[in-house]
Amino acid sequence: MVTEEAVKTAVVLPFLNALDYDIFNPHEVVPEFTADAVGKKGEKVDYAIKIDGSIRILVECKPIMTNLDKVHLAQLYRYFSVTDAKFAILTNGRTFHFHTDLEAPNKLDERPFLTFDLSDLQGHLTHELKKFSKGEFSVDSILQSAHQLKYTSAIKKEIINQIEAPSEDFVRMMIAGLQIPRFTTAVKDQFTPMVKVAFREVVRDAVQARLSTALAETEVIEPGVIEINASTGDDEIVTTDEEREGFMIVRAIVRDILKPARIVMRDQKSYCGILVDDNNRKPLVRLHFNRTVKYLGLFDKEQEERVKVDTLDEIYEHADRIRSTAQIYVS
Repeated sequence: MVTEEAVKTAVVLPFLNALDYDIFNPHEVVPEFTADAVGKKGEKVDYAIKIDGSIRILVECKPIMTNLDKVHLAQLYRYFSVTDAKFAILTNGRTFHFHTDLEAPNKLDERPFLTFDLSDLQGHLTHELKKFSKGEFSVDSILQSAHQLKYTSAIKKEIINQIEAPSEDFVRMMIAGLQIPRFTTAVKDQFTPMVKVAFREVVRDAVQARLSTALAETEVIEPGVIEINASTGDDEIVTTDEEREGFMIVRAIVRDILKPARIVMRDQKSYCGILVDDNNRKPLVRLHFNRTVKYLGLFDKEQEERVKVDTLDEIYEHADRIRSTAQIYVS
């Protein structure tokens, strides 16, 4: 999908169709929409979505290799102010940016209130996207969510920045209760790495606690869920306690996406496979635990990538990716 037209055909039109818009009705999904934008007569926006006869959503597409930036908002920015549109979508077919006018009326915000990547579509986004569907579209409802989404996203980004590189002000705040007389350069240099490590450990512990709770609540494995390939002699396959525990961790990670009964362990000579629906074509995770150096096999569709793990706890660090793979098998 190197061209803009390919993005439109392969991604954008199916996306609009999934939101229940009639992509074959030019009175509902208007291609190559033209309006009298100031200073740019004849300039077109790729799609305008009409709801109840009024233009409510503008869509601008770019080639998939384009890194979306505010410079690509130019057409949408001009059209937003001269139409009834309340929302604008900028996409390269992989990343989607949703904009509105939270900061100033009839002036498109440069910062999107909602961003997502089709290759990593999180479950909670389904609820937000549903609000843009033809049957549930409500400007007030979306704007109410947009305020929270936009500023929550900005706060999360700032938290991530502080985790990666704590600012001086943040370090000051974190050690304020430690009764250190003066905040000198030496104190800053001493405590900045500690704050960084502590922050990471808090996040890790919180995730581990949540997943451990889910693990404890996971039902006992029914007979037949674990399948061990039978063999004899020196080649006999032995499923270890470590593999069983790894299986239970993976099962807990995806329990709110896939029913636990769908997750099956099938042990092999060289690895322990964790499958969906006991189907070799639906790999979820592979546990390469039979050697001194242990690896976790993660999947993007059918392609496996091995990552080194020293302990079972490190499986939790890859929870997001495991959950993304599980989403592929939702049915």
